[in-house]
Amino acid sequence: MSDAPVRRAPRIRTAHETQTIVAKSLRRRYWAERRFRFYGAAAVLLGVVFVVFLFVTVFSRGIGAFQQAQIKIDVFYDPAIIDPAGTRKAEDLALADYAAVLREALVRVFPDVKGRSARRALSRLLSSSAPFVLQRRVLANPDLIGTNDTLWVTASDAVDLLRKAKIDRRLPEALRPLSDQQLAWFDQLAERGALELKFNRTFLSTGDSRDPENAGVWGAVMGSLLMLSLTLLLSFPIGVATAIYLEEFAPQNRWTDLVEVNINNLAAVPSIVFGLLGLAVFINFFGLPRSAPLVGALVLTLLTLPTIIIASRAAIKAVPPSIREAALGMGASRIQTIAHHVLPLALPGMLTGTIIGMARALGETAPLLMIGMVAFIVDVPHSFTDPSTVLPVQIYLWSDSPERGFVEKTSGAIIVLLVFLVIMNAAAVFLRNKFEKRW
Repeated sequence: MSDAPVRRAPRIRTAHETQTIVAKSLRRRYWAERRFRFYGAAAVLLGVVFVVFLFVTVFSRGIGAFQQAQIKIDVFYDPAIIDPAGTRKAEDLALADYAAVLREALVRVFPDVKGRSARRALSRLLSSSAPFVLQRRVLANPDLIGTNDTLWVTASDAVDLLRKAKIDRRLPEALRPLSDQQLAWFDQLAERGALELKFNRTFLSTGDSRDPENAGVWGAVMGSLLMLSLTLLLSFPIGVATAIYLEEFAPQNRWTDLVEVNINNLAAVPSIVFGLLGLAVFINFFGLPRSAPLVGALVLTLLTLPTIIIASRAAIKAVPPSIREAALGMGASRIQTIAHHVLPLALPGMLTGTIIGMARALGETAPLLMIGMVAFIVDVPHSFTDPSTVLPVQIYLWSDSPERGFVEKTSGAIIVLLVFLVIMNAAAVFLRNKFEKRW
C-alpha cells in the first residue's frame, strides 16, 4: 500500500458564510473610505483655520494704518513770518518758517505754555510734515497771507499711537514717548474735539518716509505696477511663442529634450539665483541702473518664463487633435490652424498660467534685493528707469524698522499686497471664463 497522504477536498462555504465574509470586507472598505474622507476634510478645515488666522491677524494689525490722528488748529498766516519783505515771490514763500506759524497757533490754544523747551515739546504733538502743508497752501494761494484758517494737520507718531490705545499711559514717564505734560495737552485736545482719527490719505498717496505717520505705499505700488507691466509685455509673448514652437514645430530629438528638461529645471531654481544673474548681467555687464523697474522686470521675466511656458504647453496639449485634423482637412495651413483654432482654445489656460506667474513675480523679494531695490526711495517713480521699490521689499524694510508705528504700516502694506493678489487671481478667473469654450 502507498504511504502518500490523502488529500481532502476543500470544504465548500455555505451561502451564509460567503455573505458574512463579503459583509465584513465591505464594512472594512466603507470604514476605510469614511476615514479617508475624514482625514481630507480635517486637512481642509485645518488649512482654512490657518488662512483665517493669518487674515484676521494681518487685518487686525494693519487696519489702523488706514487711519491717522489729526489735530485741528486755527492758523494765522502771519506776514511778518511768511513774507516779511512783502514780495509775494514763490522762492521767498517757499523758504518761510512755517513751523513758527504752527508753534504760534499751538501757543494760542495753550496760552499757559511758556519757555522755549515747553514750546518745543508742544510742537512735537504735530508731525514733521505739518509745516509743508502750510507751505503748499500758501504757494498755491498767496492771498492766504494775513488771514486766518482752520486746518486738520497730521499728528506725530506718538500721538497717533496713543490715540489708537497702543501706548500704555500707566507706564513711567521715562518709558513713554510722551511726557506727562504732553499727555495733559493730548487730553485737552481730545476733550475739545480737536483730536480725531481720520482716513489716512497719506498712506495711499505718498512714498516712504523716516517718520511712520508720513510713510506711504504709493511709491511701492507704482514701482510694482511699472515692473509687472513690463514683465508681462516681455514674458507673455516670449513664453507663448516658445510653447507653440516646442509643441507644434520643434522636432523630437535630443536637443529638444534637453531644452524641455532645462525649462522644467528652471521652474524649480531658487529665485535668488535669478537675482544674482540679473546683478551680474544686466547691472555689471550692461550697466543698467540699479533699483530700477527695468532691471527688476528683466529679472522677473527670466523667473516667470518657465511657469508661462509650462502652462502654455499644457494648454496647447489639451486642445483635441480632431480640431487640428479638421482644420487641415478643410485646407488651412499649419500657421492658420494654430492661429485660428489652437490658440483661441488654448488661450484661457495660457492666461491663467500667465496670471499665476505674475502673482508669483509680485510676491518676490529675494531677486529684487540683489539688484538694489532695497534702497530707501522717497519719490514716486514715473518711468521704468527711475529709482523705485516694490511692495514686498517695502514690507521687508518696514518690518525691520525699530519705530513702533511701522508695525501697523507693515501689516497695512501686506493688506494692499493681498488686494493686488486677489485682483490678479480674479482677473485670471474672469479671463478663463470669458475665453473658455464648452465642448
